[in-house]
Amino acid sequence: MLLSLVLHMHSVRCVLPAAVLLGSAPTYVLAWGAWRLLSALLPSRFYQAVDDRLYCVYQSMVLFFFENYTGVQILLYGDLPKNKENIIYLANHQSTVDWIIADILAVRQNALGHVRYVLKDGLKWLPLYGCYFSQHGGIYVKRSAKFNENQMRKKLQRYISAGTPMYLVIFPEGTRYNPELTKVISASQAFAAQEGLPILKHVLTPRIKATHVAFDSMKDYLDAVYDVTVAFEGSVDDKGQRKEAPSMAEFLCKECPKIHIHIDRIDKKNIPEEQVSMKRWLHERFEIKDKLLIEFYDSPDPERRNKFPGESVNSKLSLKKTLPSFLILSGLTAGLLMTEAGRKLYVKTWIYGTLIGCLWIISRGAAYSGHGASPEALCPDAGLTRKCYVLTQASTV
Repeated sequence: MLLSLVLHMHSVRCVLPAAVLLGSAPTYVLAWGAWRLLSALLPSRFYQAVDDRLYCVYQSMVLFFFENYTGVQILLYGDLPKNKENIIYLANHQSTVDWIIADILAVRQNALGHVRYVLKDGLKWLPLYGCYFSQHGGIYVKRSAKFNENQMRKKLQRYISAGTPMYLVIFPEGTRYNPELTKVISASQAFAAQEGLPILKHVLTPRIKATHVAFDSMKDYLDAVYDVTVAFEGSVDDKGQRKEAPSMAEFLCKECPKIHIHIDRIDKKNIPEEQVSMKRWLHERFEIKDKLLIEFYDSPDPERRNKFPGESVNSKLSLKKTLPSFLILSGLTAGLLMTEAGRKLYVKTWIYGTLIGCLWIISRGAAYSGHGASPEALCPDAGLTRKCYVLTQASTV
């Protein structure tokens, strides 16, 4: 009976963080909505500055749970600048925690409010969050054949014209690497072989389109590109083989003791602008990632496993950066729920906020319809159309 109780307590360790993070969403949306209305007649830069600050508050609460609550050890390798920059962040994709890794780095540069994501199109339907991420600067993209290049360019150029700080997160693989999904890995490796590219073991073949559009649109605005490689310690089975990376729920249950993050800052002048050359460059960057991960998971020397080459820094996030946000948002949410009027407003925000968000997304989709790129535009050579299709089935842009 005692063992059952212990196992049950372990399984619900993620309930408190999940309840607070989801439960505070209506409070956050109400605060953001109020500012959106108040700033309607102000220059957009004033709205964006406060929106970035509000986003920083919410994401700081996220980090309170994912760093301070879990006690995970963050080990940094390479060169992470101390000061904030306008950057494109390119990383390997293996877990639902990956978007939080970008937060982990951004908060250490005081750039947490500037993080914006290139996201899978289906995520735009998330209640409350889907619409807000787009409002904050997130860009939803569809699978390769339906990728809307014009829409992405217009949105990026609008933010650049407004002088909006950019910490743009892209996962070029397009879908998560899971060693148990052998068909996805085989399709990715077959595509690389058909293209004459080296076959990768611990990452998928990267897609170029979103990365090229982002860089081409922002090249005069960017400072650098961050090439980030992430490994979760403990993601191996009893035989020493790599297994699926921890999910958000598993991570909050404290099943990942350490995260190893390798950062390579690449000056924009060292990145080719032409798409074909950039495709080769991007694959070469993923070859480097693959070698780092082979060393981490498969090194014949046990002393070299579970770490990247070179010196690491144990980076601990101070409670001063996260606890105030947790107290503010949880306190406001609790206050809202203590009165009948507050509870009604809370429920209506969930319901009507979600409906209004979905309607806004639908209207934006209709506004952009007819401007998407065709499969032929993305793969002009008819001989490549079939090759594009192979990986399209396995991943998103």
